[in-house]
Amino acid sequence: MRKLMYRYLEPAAWQGDGMSPVNLLVAALVVVASIIAIAETEAILASRYAEQFFMTELALFCIFLIEYCLRVYAAGEDPRYKGVTGRIRYIFSFWALIDLLALLPFIFYAGDHSGFFLRFLKVLRLLRIARLGRFSQAWDAFVHALGDRRYELMLSVMLALLMLIISSSMLYAVEAPYQPEAFGSIPRAFWWSVATLTTVGYGDVTPITAIGKLFAGMTAIAGIGLIAMPTGIMAAAFSDAFQVAKEKADEKRRLAESNNISE
Repeated sequence: MRKLMYRYLEPAAWQGDGMSPVNLLVAALVVVASIIAIAETEAILASRYAEQFFMTELALFCIFLIEYCLRVYAAGEDPRYKGVTGRIRYIFSFWALIDLLALLPFIFYAGDHSGFFLRFLKVLRLLRIARLGRFSQAWDAFVHALGDRRYELMLSVMLALLMLIISSSMLYAVEAPYQPEAFGSIPRAFWWSVATLTTVGYGDVTPITAIGKLFAGMTAIAGIGLIAMPTGIMAAAFSDAFQVAKEKADEKRRLAESNNISE
């Protein structure tokens, strides 16, 4: 029974294409739960359908709690998580912690809490959507891509930070006497540079001196290249990672077919 549960609950243990029926159902419920958590933040809906929201959330909590317990039990099929100490290691593994954290908001939801804490719990419920990463090979490809390109990405981040510091410092030097509210300090000018580097600035705050406009233009133009740089790095990394994943899947399929033929 435990072996069967492990096969249906652990994505890596499923021999068929895609996800197992159980994980498909869990993924669908995660999406439904996330939509409900978003809808409940609307005050009109929350007051009109408070009982329906609570009952639905209670049912989803019970389902996810049972699923969590079954995953902990079935994890014993993995040699890394055999025995009591192995189960404890599993509970503190990344995906098991995500599963547990997604359950906690409902437990703490009851009681007299401040408005901020209630809003925080509602947002924390959206952590459930992170559980979809467990079922996706794209997540593994993403982590692999970040690991392979970490030095290139770090370089692009350092270049962006250097550009922001230079831009905000120069804008502070030339614009502070004319616009002290926006450019009266380097941190204020730094925020303007961040907004300009990533978009097109914010509000009606723009440099009014010639030198300030020059540096603002340089910041905006440099932002295009600095945003495009990590995008290109990640695109190449994803392409390589998905190619490797495809080759592994093809090799796994060939081995399964050869085993079936030999049997």
